[in-house]
Amino acid sequence: MFGPFERMVAWRYLRARKGERFVSVTAAFSLLGIALGVAALIIVMAVMNGFRQELITRIIGLNGHLTVHPASGRSLPDYEALAARLRALPGVEQAAPTVDGQVLLTGERGGAAGGMVRGIAPEALRARGVIARGIRLGSLEAFGDEDTAVIGLRLAARMGLRLGDQVTLVLPQARGADFSVAPKQRAFRIVALFDIGMPEYDGREVFIPLRAAQSFFGLDHAASQVELFVGDPDRVAPVTEAVRAMLAGGPYRITDWQGANSSIYAAVVVERNVMFLILTLIILIAAFNIISSLTMLVKDKGRDIAILRTMGAGRGAILRIFLLCGASVGCGGTLIGFLLGLGIATNFDSLRAWLLSLEGTPLFRPELLFLTQLPAAVDPREVASVLAMGLGLSLLATLYPSWRAARIDPIEALRHG
Repeated sequence: MFGPFERMVAWRYLRARKGERFVSVTAAFSLLGIALGVAALIIVMAVMNGFRQELITRIIGLNGHLTVHPASGRSLPDYEALAARLRALPGVEQAAPTVDGQVLLTGERGGAAGGMVRGIAPEALRARGVIARGIRLGSLEAFGDEDTAVIGLRLAARMGLRLGDQVTLVLPQARGADFSVAPKQRAFRIVALFDIGMPEYDGREVFIPLRAAQSFFGLDHAASQVELFVGDPDRVAPVTEAVRAMLAGGPYRITDWQGANSSIYAAVVVERNVMFLILTLIILIAAFNIISSLTMLVKDKGRDIAILRTMGAGRGAILRIFLLCGASVGCGGTLIGFLLGLGIATNFDSLRAWLLSLEGTPLFRPELLFLTQLPAAVDPREVASVLAMGLGLSLLATLYPSWRAARIDPIEALRHG
């Protein structure tokens, strides 16, 4: 497309000589603006993706992406058959029956607190990555006997409990006005402590085996709900529709995480889109800088263009020369920004640790500890779209000045030059 002649002249025009510094400096700032805009967009979108993934993981990690509840009453008597049918649906990776309820917790050292008890099959709990990654003391392999429990680290600290201690679950069973029936209680041995970085879970959740929970809450051969996990939480809606279609007419109530947390999800999506729009404006402004710098270059080189035309260079050759000048600045800046942004985004953990060492103090309060472990999740499709947008805007910015250069009348240019 570009011959040796066009490349030689374009390179000559891009180099600064005495008396041409201003045009060259303007082109350099245009390149820098494109590079910084593209890099900032890649980095910010990667950080926003990482924040979104971490937030969603913690919102839905303990509750399932999709939950089937009984429409009335407090239990699902046919939970095993129901879970088997749900596991067969495309996109469903896990269907785990659970039993949950609020209880009073007492420790063997005298501590007491309210908590949420969740009964779950041992293999289902081990399959939940957010819990498996959050184990700080003990092991989930020991969770399985009916007298074992896994509790949050904050809850254990508040009650003065340690690994291997016993925690007693107390469930009031009063009937009538005389409270003649004594509260039900049962002791469990703590085999693991977890910390997922969310105080609302770490400070109240207790996991016990499903069979023990059924016996404790009086739900023999029944479950409170069935929790489903899908491959891609962002695409839970099609699975939700499939579950609704399969269970249509049955005594079930179906909710997914997007519906249950619609306000939070919508806020994250809106913030991400707004950030993309704002940072795109940086690239757009840099593209206008390319137009201005290339227009000044055309004006400065008017006499040279006229000489080239009189020597036989056609309008197409002049157009290609200035297209190459503008594309070198715009595409060069885009590629530099791409490499810079991708390099920072993929090494975000190392850079964060370096910043923390410089500051000497945490960037976030202890209750927001999960933000200090925020990864930068690079989405190849987003990076490709940013790269394509940067290249596209850079090429579009060169069209008008190049067209102006090709339309210069050599006679007029020499007369007024």
